[in-house]
Amino acid sequence: MMKKFWKGFMTTAAALALTFGAAACRSGNDDTDQGEVDTDGNTIVSIMFHVDSKSAEGRAYQKRVDAFNAAYKDKKVKASARFIARTTGATDYETQLGNMLNEGTLPDIITFDAPNCASYANAGLLYDITSVIDVETKNDFLSLNEYQGKLYGLPIQESSAGFYYNKALFSKAGINVDNYTVDNPWTFDQFKEVCKKLKDSGVSTPVNMRLNSTTDETATYLLYPFVYAAGGEFLSDDGLTATGYFNSAATQSGFQFIKDLIVSGYTSYSATDEEFFTGKSGMYLSAGWTIPDIDNKYTDAFPSRDSWGLLPYPKGTAAASATGSWSFAITDNHHTDKTYSKELLLWLTSTESSAEITNATGMIPARKSVGKNYAAGSPEYVLRQQLEKTGKARPATVGYPQFSSAFRNVIYELKDNDVASVLNNKTAALQLELDKLKKLG
Repeated sequence: MMKKFWKGFMTTAAALALTFGAAACRSGNDDTDQGEVDTDGNTIVSIMFHVDSKSAEGRAYQKRVDAFNAAYKDKKVKASARFIARTTGATDYETQLGNMLNEGTLPDIITFDAPNCASYANAGLLYDITSVIDVETKNDFLSLNEYQGKLYGLPIQESSAGFYYNKALFSKAGINVDNYTVDNPWTFDQFKEVCKKLKDSGVSTPVNMRLNSTTDETATYLLYPFVYAAGGEFLSDDGLTATGYFNSAATQSGFQFIKDLIVSGYTSYSATDEEFFTGKSGMYLSAGWTIPDIDNKYTDAFPSRDSWGLLPYPKGTAAASATGSWSFAITDNHHTDKTYSKELLLWLTSTESSAEITNATGMIPARKSVGKNYAAGSPEYVLRQQLEKTGKARPATVGYPQFSSAFRNVIYELKDNDVASVLNNKTAALQLELDKLKKLG
């Protein structure tokens, strides 16, 4: 069943998985139930990260790994980090994991994108850590990665998104958004009114909705809340029925909001990130990772935080915002004794690690007890408030990769087609994929 489930991901990344396994064989290390043992007698706990080792996030992970190794030196336990940057889309990373699963070369711990928890757990890739974490620790996390009542992963950091806006362009257009907060969000209609005022004032691209981000999970992550805000749903509770959900009238209304912005010329598929970062676009939809970029890289257009702000998602019939980031999980690989894997997992998700990693990334800590007192109205404050009050996760389904692909195809095809026909076509195609998963049991 595992190999059938992952068949769709088995492409050219097979060579990478084989290389990973071959490297372990060539190391000359003895392999035990706890892990490989190197020539110095250290039990190796292997971990694979999804980022570049030279990135701020990658350096923060390595720093925590180094600290673990220093603390466990006398126990002869050593964590070995491997960085495989997620540069060519979510499916590329999934393909690599799928090949490693089938080849028996999975590392002991991996990072994974939260909405993939159900599909990974169902495929036998993840190890059940329900008994590893006590209740007090569980309650300290803003969210958990669970499937069928079992715990499979712990978040590294939390993520939400919103609309970064250029205060100078808003002022020029006579726009005041001071009253739009998480507790009092603007509406779909008010959002369109702001776009119209920006357009009328000479701003060619009032908002970059990131419609050109359909090659990976970015488009799904940033845009799915509009469907929930319109009262729509994507899938049935068991995650295996799209018909009547993905193409319902309410779901269509959420996508229609995006289509209206396209037709009115308020956003476009050709909009670039640079337009906002150079002061030419009024708004930019993005997550918390953009905060340090604006603070440190784009000071010509935004010399201080007085020159830009962050607005929450607008609401339709309800308020909804993006949630979910990457998490750590122990794999259900051939190392049957998970003692040291559990200790490394707890180390990497500790309050100390949470604080150090989010200091580097600008994201919201996954642990509630990491006391970061964000100033009221600050970008970080808006994101934290959304996570606590309006955050709604992407659908939990073993067919999440198929769902995300269908969603991104809808966004791509809205450019030249009406919403209803696109949704009906993509719903039918998605249902066929989900039916295949049903047959696999």
